[in-house]
Amino acid sequence: MEVLFVFLLALVLDFFVGEPPRPVHPVVWMGKLISLLERIAFPRDSRAQFIYGGMMCLLTILVFVLPVYFLLSFLHDLNSIAYVFLAALLLKSTFAFRELRQTALMVKSFLSQDNLKKACAAMPALVSRDTQGMGKPELISATIESVAENICDSFIAPLFYFLFLGVSGAIAYRVVNTLDAMIGYHGEWEYLGKFAARLDDILNFVPARISGLLLVAAAYLYHKDGKSAWRIMLRDHYKTESPNAGWTISAMAGALGTRLEKRAYYTLGDSSNPLSNQLIGSGVRLLDISALLWIGLYLIMEVMFFVFIT
Repeated sequence: MEVLFVFLLALVLDFFVGEPPRPVHPVVWMGKLISLLERIAFPRDSRAQFIYGGMMCLLTILVFVLPVYFLLSFLHDLNSIAYVFLAALLLKSTFAFRELRQTALMVKSFLSQDNLKKACAAMPALVSRDTQGMGKPELISATIESVAENICDSFIAPLFYFLFLGVSGAIAYRVVNTLDAMIGYHGEWEYLGKFAARLDDILNFVPARISGLLLVAAAYLYHKDGKSAWRIMLRDHYKTESPNAGWTISAMAGALGTRLEKRAYYTLGDSSNPLSNQLIGSGVRLLDISALLWIGLYLIMEVMFFVFIT
């Protein structure tokens, strides 16, 4: 039952406290190590980049996962209360549900005031694309897309790996996801991040599809267009460059009856409803319901494990 206490305490910390201070945030330290390893990268040809990138990925995983594993194993035998508290703190650092929804609602507020400058300034917390010069509809679309994609990356996937591999599994997932966000890009150093990008695709394969199904279920519960969410998800999920992001973004587009577009990359959904600030609020509500459904599923699985296995 300690695992259940860790899970619930981590949720409470996220809901009431939010993100740890940057100087002690594990994800910030992951970013610092990745930046250091990237700065000293020397390979120029693609094969050497790929090998070095793979070494970067494995080294960063080991640096963060091994201390967590041994420290929690030591505390588990020493003091169960200390174990639960530290494990919950570390688990909470792997997901950022409160920050995701608050940032999306903040952008919605700025757009409601027609303050595009402040909205653009807030967007880097949601998307990596260049948002300068974007019009209001593009900013709305980017915000809804981020909410949809990050229900997987920022909540469901870390807890999925916690369910099966404990806190160390959630930390390992966050390392890979951070690596993909920082070095999994195109350009001169594309092959440096290819190992991390492919590993991230593999790790998100199941969670992304679970997330898409949860958004479809949320659409029915929230009296949105669940039928369209299912149809558009099946029709458009393959249109994104990522093999996983399309599942949640297309489900969200179908649920809201709108078209979500990243210029020159993809267009998902049908334009039944024009993009508006209200759709951001509806997207956040679908995010909330999906998260509650996932928490409920997690609790059911933990109870079944406790009853039938232990």
